[in-house]
Amino acid sequence: MAAELEEKTDRYERLLEEALEVSTVKPPDGTPLGEAAEECREMARSYLEDGRHFRAEEDPVNALAAFSYGHAWLDAGARIGLFAVPEDGHLFTV
Repeated sequence: MAAELEEKTDRYERLLEEALEVSTVKPPDGTPLGEAAEECREMARSYLEDGRHFRAEEDPVNALAAFSYGHAWLDAGARIGLFAVPEDGHLFTV
C-alpha cells in the first residue's frame, strides 16, 4: 500500500508540474477572464508547493491531495477556456 501511495504521489506531482509548464493563459492580460486565469495558475502553483512541503514532512496523503487539487484548478480552467493546453489527452480532460 505504501509503495502504491508513493508511486501515485510521484505521478501526480509530475503531472501538475508538467501541466503548469505547458498551459498558457488564453484571455488577454488585464481582462476579468485573464485575471481569473492567473488566479487559477497561482492556486495550482501554491498547491504544488504545498504538496512538496507535505512530502518533505513525510505526509504523502496530504501531498497527494495537494497535487490533485492543484491539477484540478488547471483542468477546470482549461475546460472553461481559460488556458490553451495540448489536446493529447495526457494532462487535461479537454
